[in-house]
Amino acid sequence: MTDAVRYEREGDVALILIDNPPVNALGHAVRQGLWQAVDRFADDDARIAVILGEGKLFLGGADISEFGKTPLEPHLPDVCTHIERCPKPVVAAIHGPALGGGCEVALGAHYRLAMQGARLGFPEVHLGLIPGAGGSQRMPRLTGVGPALDMMPAGGSVSAEQALKIGLVDRVATGDVRAEGLRFAQDLLADGAGPRQTGALPCPAYDAEAFDAARALWTKKARGEVAPLVAIDAIEVATKLDYDAGVKEERRLFFSLMETPQRAGMIHAFFNDRKVSKLPELDGIAPRAVDSVGVIGGGTMGAGIATACLLAGLPVTLVERDEASADKARATIAGYLSAAVKRGKLADAAPVLARLKTVTNYAELGPVDLAIEAVFEDMGVKKDVFARLDAVMKPGAILATNTSYLDVTEIAAATSRPSDVIGLHFFSPAHVMKLLEVVVPDTTAPDVTATAFALAKRLKKTAVKAGVCDGFIGNRILATYRGAADRMILDGASPWEIDAAIKAFGLPMGPFEMGDLAGLDIGYMTRQRKAATRDPRDVVPTWADEMYHEGWLGQKTGRGYYTYADRKGTPNEAILPMIDAARGDRPQRTFTPEDIQRFYMAAMVHEAAKVVGEGIAARPLDVDVTLLYGYGFPRWRGGPLHWADSVGLPALLADIQSWAETDRYFWQPAPLLQQLVAEGRSFSDLN
Repeated sequence: MTDAVRYEREGDVALILIDNPPVNALGHAVRQGLWQAVDRFADDDARIAVILGEGKLFLGGADISEFGKTPLEPHLPDVCTHIERCPKPVVAAIHGPALGGGCEVALGAHYRLAMQGARLGFPEVHLGLIPGAGGSQRMPRLTGVGPALDMMPAGGSVSAEQALKIGLVDRVATGDVRAEGLRFAQDLLADGAGPRQTGALPCPAYDAEAFDAARALWTKKARGEVAPLVAIDAIEVATKLDYDAGVKEERRLFFSLMETPQRAGMIHAFFNDRKVSKLPELDGIAPRAVDSVGVIGGGTMGAGIATACLLAGLPVTLVERDEASADKARATIAGYLSAAVKRGKLADAAPVLARLKTVTNYAELGPVDLAIEAVFEDMGVKKDVFARLDAVMKPGAILATNTSYLDVTEIAAATSRPSDVIGLHFFSPAHVMKLLEVVVPDTTAPDVTATAFALAKRLKKTAVKAGVCDGFIGNRILATYRGAADRMILDGASPWEIDAAIKAFGLPMGPFEMGDLAGLDIGYMTRQRKAATRDPRDVVPTWADEMYHEGWLGQKTGRGYYTYADRKGTPNEAILPMIDAARGDRPQRTFTPEDIQRFYMAAMVHEAAKVVGEGIAARPLDVDVTLLYGYGFPRWRGGPLHWADSVGLPALLADIQSWAETDRYFWQPAPLLQQLVAEGRSFSDLN
């Protein structure tokens, strides 16, 4: 027996306790310990065994410290089969999450007890994989194919009560897991229950309509990701092969995914999620207490920020310019909370809304610990707001701006306490989107930065540290690859060809669809803001300015790059004469989807290399996380800089150098990219 698994007796019941903190991950010691404990139980005079976890949960999934290493025997599929084929009954007593391998161990047991609050599921597709220890074969035999098709391609989970309803567990209980596990074991003995092998159950019925619907759904939703569709294939295997043959095919499918670039991209993203908030400069620095928040501005962004804070349990004081605007902001927030109730994310909106106070006087912000400004994107307006905040807020309070582009250092200079000022760039809708860019001027105190990251964690956001420049990390890179799209239009591509190619690459929307959604007036105002400092060599999308003057602002006016009789939109060919006029006598060419993707992605990587090289992003992983969570970059590609490593930096640099021959301004090679190629290194070497 290993230290990670203990074997105890209580009368006729053997207790197999997993104790591998912090999450009882299924590392080698746990797998070996489970195997040995089952052997001991088989030889013991105990009549039934209960497997349960110490601490906060039953069993975690794979041990991430073993990722990339050669797995040691016993392998998890063999452990699950060893449990299932024990000659005496085995119960899994589940509390907390039992996901992935933890769920597969539970399915290997003969009976399952789930405590209230437990969750069972298969998140493997989020790592580019499928269940690989019999889960895709056992679950359909217990539940039928419907629940398995709902859960596995989505990487989803179900509550204890839902698991009981679909037949995944046998009992739900409240109280102490050990006591309830023993109670269930004694009840089974009283009923004369013996071992019940899930793998020995007959194949579930094949439902052609259900499989067709699942494949159609995930072909559309996955946008090129293969694991959800392979998960459907594995479930179908359970309807056609006996258990042993099905597990063998499941393993073949599992290992085929292990070799894909998508799996590598998903693992890259998985580890980056854990690294991104670990900043050496914040080691040992305690954050300031934040027990109340102020929000200035109750428009779409301000209302979303206020909602995110309310959902995190924080009291919010929201300042608007007049009573009518304050009432409108409250109604917007109430609508967001009601939608959360409808989605099952919130039980009751009333107590959450009760923490909101809407006011028209800045003096009401005097007691709050942190204020977040979310007003019009204009430097003069923001400086005025910060001067007012400086006058009323208590010493030690933090003043944050939600600016998307503007110089946070200049905003901070409008106060007498620039060390207390920081940028918190939320993404819209702020109560839904996970990314938070924490923009840190040189003047910001370290404990203010630490507080921003602590707040992000409380708000369940993924925080990325960014330096000060126009657009920070995300919007600066966005402006560049959006500029690449404009150049392709001038060279012969249509907006709709570009959008289609970018969606085929895996992004949820193309740049012109995204512009229509956000509002084309935003792009126009950005161009106007930059007009005085624009390099004369830069490309100006004059057709987009004409669209603005026509009042074609996208979805909100019913016409932009698309016309909107419905939300889907159809190409607005009335813009073609505007584009033709902008092209003039510029040589035209035909673009394949692959040409478009290469040009667009090269621009993204090229600007990202500058962002990292200048220290605006500390590491390539900060760029990858920003694009994944803020801009819809396909997770299975890992991020733009992981993608660049995978396709090869020398070839990308060669393309950029060739394009620079005719457009030196836009394609001037990034020094960091040149350095990495010269040294034979990759972006991953800098993480």
